[in-house]
Amino acid sequence: MGEKSSDMERFAGWVEDLMRERGYDIDSPRGGGRSRLAEDAGVHRAAVTRLLQRQSLPDLETMRALARVLGVGLRDMLIESGRVTADDLPVPDGAGGGAGRGRVTPAEAAELLGIPDSHRRQFVEMAEMIIAVSGARPEGVHPRRRDASASS
Repeated sequence: MGEKSSDMERFAGWVEDLMRERGYDIDSPRGGGRSRLAEDAGVHRAAVTRLLQRQSLPDLETMRALARVLGVGLRDMLIESGRVTADDLPVPDGAGGGAGRGRVTPAEAAELLGIPDSHRRQFVEMAEMIIAVSGARPEGVHPRRRDASASS
């Protein structure tokens, strides 16, 4: 049971970090972050509470909803929970750009989607803006800042 307990501890810590990064206040007594996450994900607050109190792992549907709201892939959620390994859910060749994380940068997405060069900069900037607004920024992706001398 020790391994399952450490999986749960690690997973709950990972979810807590994601919640903080996404602006869910889980550190103050009346922050309401747990309830807000449950509401945003459309899951029972008890499922979030049980996870954060290291009592149980969420079921697949709850994980899917939490992954969506926290801006991570379901694959990442399942691997981090210890339910499966990266070998159990391999990323197909050519997918997932870099380090096999299952994520691509906006520039990589533009390439994979065949966005023409004439529209690529607009596509990348729009995708970066959506990522920034949603709080679902993958590591290493930063929105471009427009300087006054840049032309449109």
